[in-house]
Amino acid sequence: MKTIASCVQDIIVASPFLEEGLSREIINFSALAKELNAPISKMLRKPIKDGAIMMALRRYQQPLNLENSKSLKKTFNELGDITVRSNLSDFTFQNSKTLIHSHSQVLEKISENHQTFYAFTRGMFESNIIISTSEKESVLKAFKKENQIGLQEKLSAISIYLPKGNSKIVGLYYQIFKRLAWENITLYEVVSTTNEFTIVVEDHLVDKAFSAIKRLID
Repeated sequence: MKTIASCVQDIIVASPFLEEGLSREIINFSALAKELNAPISKMLRKPIKDGAIMMALRRYQQPLNLENSKSLKKTFNELGDITVRSNLSDFTFQNSKTLIHSHSQVLEKISENHQTFYAFTRGMFESNIIISTSEKESVLKAFKKENQIGLQEKLSAISIYLPKGNSKIVGLYYQIFKRLAWENITLYEVVSTTNEFTIVVEDHLVDKAFSAIKRLID
């Protein structure tokens, strides 16, 4: 049976900004109770008093898995270096039978230049290449017969080196995404491997994104 408390929990869990605001104690309970009155009354199919909602908000505690919480804290303490790479371009091409061949030409061109940033992701219908802008002409030449869907320049990448076993930690990426969202930082791309996590943002956001991640780690 639905209660006011369970309705409050359902709404907060589905709203990361509310959850963050409550955890930081920066939300006015009275104002939030008035805001939640209509949806909770609808969920319970009867009128509800603001005071009852306010009481449920004050009693609300975030669901907490103590073991995972300790693992999450340990993982953040063990995060490796944060690397920033700028002057990147993002190319989007429609998938085709010849796309891999075009891709191999670029790999051959940059194979001996370890300073070049390069990331390739393939979806169901399109593929992305994020590469140092200095190699822009090489990409355009190799992919000249492919259908180019998009190109975004003036991008920067922030890479975080993760400790082993990070894939078993619940909420690791969520904490990073939540912090960036709270700071109003738009992600252009996200790329990850087993032990490395990279976000790509527009150049004007890179300092803000780096600071947000550094504060989260600290």
